[in-house]
Amino acid sequence: MKTQARVVVIGGGAVGVSTLYHLAKKGWSDVVLIERRELTSGSTWHAAGLLPLFNLSYSVGQLHKYSVNLYRSLEAETGLNAGLSTVSNIRLARTQDRMDEYKYYAGIARTIGVEVDFLTADEVREIWPLMETQGILGAIQHKEDGYIQPADLTQALARGARNMGAEIYRYTTVTGIAQQPNGEWVVSTDKGDITCEHVVSATGNFARKTGEMVGLDVPVIPVEHQYIVTEQHPLIMERRAKGLPEMGVLRESDSSWYMREEAGGLLLGPYEIGAPCCYVDGPSPQSEYELFQEDLDRLAPYIETAIERVPAFGEVGVKKVYNGAIAYTPDGSPIVGPAWHLKNFWLNEGHSFGITAAGGAGWQLAEWIVEGEPSVDMMGVDPRRFGPYAGRGYLRQKTEEAYAKVFSVHYPEEERGAARGLKRSPCYDRMAAKGAVFGTVYGWERPGWFAPAGYELTEADLDKPDVLLNENHAEPGADGKIREKWSFRRSNAFPHVGAEALHVHHKVGLLDMSAFAKMEVTGPGAAQWLESILTTKVPKVGRVQLSYLLTKRGGVRSEFTIFSMGPSAFYLVSAGALERHDHDYLEKLAPTDGSVKLARVTTQYGVLVLAGPRSRDLLQKLTDSDLSNAAFPWLTGKMISVGAASCLAMRVNYVGELGWELHHPIEMQNYIFDLLFEAGAEFDLKPFGIKAMDSLRLEKSYKLIPREMSIEYAAYESGLDRFVSMKKGDFHGRDALLAWKEAGLKNAFVTMEVHGVTDADARGSEPIYLGDELVGRTTSGGYGWRVAKSLALAMLRPDLAELGQEVEISILGKRHRATVIADSPFDAANEALRS
Repeated sequence: MKTQARVVVIGGGAVGVSTLYHLAKKGWSDVVLIERRELTSGSTWHAAGLLPLFNLSYSVGQLHKYSVNLYRSLEAETGLNAGLSTVSNIRLARTQDRMDEYKYYAGIARTIGVEVDFLTADEVREIWPLMETQGILGAIQHKEDGYIQPADLTQALARGARNMGAEIYRYTTVTGIAQQPNGEWVVSTDKGDITCEHVVSATGNFARKTGEMVGLDVPVIPVEHQYIVTEQHPLIMERRAKGLPEMGVLRESDSSWYMREEAGGLLLGPYEIGAPCCYVDGPSPQSEYELFQEDLDRLAPYIETAIERVPAFGEVGVKKVYNGAIAYTPDGSPIVGPAWHLKNFWLNEGHSFGITAAGGAGWQLAEWIVEGEPSVDMMGVDPRRFGPYAGRGYLRQKTEEAYAKVFSVHYPEEERGAARGLKRSPCYDRMAAKGAVFGTVYGWERPGWFAPAGYELTEADLDKPDVLLNENHAEPGADGKIREKWSFRRSNAFPHVGAEALHVHHKVGLLDMSAFAKMEVTGPGAAQWLESILTTKVPKVGRVQLSYLLTKRGGVRSEFTIFSMGPSAFYLVSAGALERHDHDYLEKLAPTDGSVKLARVTTQYGVLVLAGPRSRDLLQKLTDSDLSNAAFPWLTGKMISVGAASCLAMRVNYVGELGWELHHPIEMQNYIFDLLFEAGAEFDLKPFGIKAMDSLRLEKSYKLIPREMSIEYAAYESGLDRFVSMKKGDFHGRDALLAWKEAGLKNAFVTMEVHGVTDADARGSEPIYLGDELVGRTTSGGYGWRVAKSLALAMLRPDLAELGQEVEISILGKRHRATVIADSPFDAANEALRS
């Protein structure tokens, strides 16, 4: 066995072997894989091998697309047949919401190059003659979809990796992983040590055990998944004898199961409520080709619907029931990318659809390791999207929920109910008393919108369809009342959100943004270091500046609001959802000579946003500081007193109105909150939520990561020219950004008015057409209440980014005329902000 390698991949399932294969394909042949038993002996061997292209995540969709394309070419490359069966995949719809989901997905698919066909019930029956069509509204089909033999796929990838110089050590157990002072890793095994530059954990069910070796609490726990294989059915055997094509993979999403042919019989795989997590403490050291006891009683409702849809399924006996572990994360998407805190330790774990994602995940992780960046925006699968809150207890609840909701309608504003209330700002109860309907971000509870007193939805309002998966509303409030019904269209929250937005515009509102990620950067080298990594110079003392951390290629990685507390002291604020992501990059880029100190202070400070034309009048009643425009101009910050409490008031906000962010010791939040509402009665102060904020920010063309800003878009493509200071000297990604610009920008950020909208605004990821040509994609969308227009932010082909240019946006399958308009359709001169 080698004692030195460039990369050690731990785990010999499809995901680990794909990572090895792609590292070798990138030219890094000095790579090895270690597997404790035989290849595929974990979860790969018992996987059903399906290749579903369907996924509403942009990141995951790109990985799946690549995988399916790769698997077609493996036999020609390696000489091994991977068992690919391109039999197509059909997803049935029994409800209008399901059809809306499919229409929304089809738009996403179009933007990433995946073709989707819509079928009528009769057209489905032609492909699947054993199926009954009653209750079917329609379906979508991926003709390039199907299934593959997982073990054969893994062996083909392994041969391809070996052919390129990679080595695989089977029956070799990792006993320890340690990083040396020089940054190298030593992977200890029962057959010796290997020193390497990078380590990749692709250990499936053992992910948490592997993480423990290096001090990581990996947010993955497996869940039991059962599927049933029947005896041969005469009708299927008759079709085979006639040489008829296989009927393909059938998914009745509203009943939460998939079905396909298997060796002349049928294979049924339900995703049931109540499937337990397993291997919470990891499998036993002797675990190999392991299955659990089946529990068909748990599957009974799903089996019944399967027999109703495909009577043939109930006409033959059960040949085998498989019940094996599948790794899950809290949101069901895998974790692919760098581990937090550790340099050159990589995670490729949590793959609930591991066979589908294996190729793409290995491809992008290899690019990340070799090139320093992935080429696809991987934010949707980045391991750092979860924080320290995602511990064992949280994971048990969330992974079981993620499994049960694999086939749920994935509404854009869906808020799942497990492990809620985990992180609450002090004013949570006060906001709840005012009617807050909460959502979550990074474990925090945040008001999404506010329902009027006594407001609730009845069962008739909810109008839940008679299908197994019919959850279409947010969790009831503390009083048991249901207040929000989800939709791909304008929901019941729409007018209430509008009232909040207009109230902020005409009077004054209060928003809780305590979930903001916050860090203090201090030390004699702080200013120089920040200027060396960010796109702007640091602001002068007392000033506020927006700045960006770019990728080495010139894309946008992170956005920071910087307040200069002093010549060598800075307060950085970024998106709450990206706390671990943003702070991890800062920590890894920080100098090690002691000249800069970083302090995470997210939970030390709360943030209340006071905004609206009466905000100055209200706040002035509570402070002796001069809040006049001359004394406290836009984009400045000061320590002020609010009553007896001290807080940092920054004259900046994300809604485009006069206002302040009040950053305060979090233990003083309720004191400040109560004072504001007592003094605010005179001005009709009301709370507003994230949804109103989003509407207001659209009218200012304010951008979000990873929507309008992404590693895939050059900073100039995202319209950040005024936040990129080329004159200040070198900074992270500067030269690459210049080279990108010189090579030619392929996208231009635009704001658009969408015409003819009645009940469904753009949301982001909708395709944009000029005639039949795809020319862009929306990044965000919604209704702007101040300008009374349906708006979309988008990335458009540069030659079309001219004012007045007309194109079409496909929203839920219907094309709408859209016109490029000037950015910031509300108050382009920022008069409200400066007032």
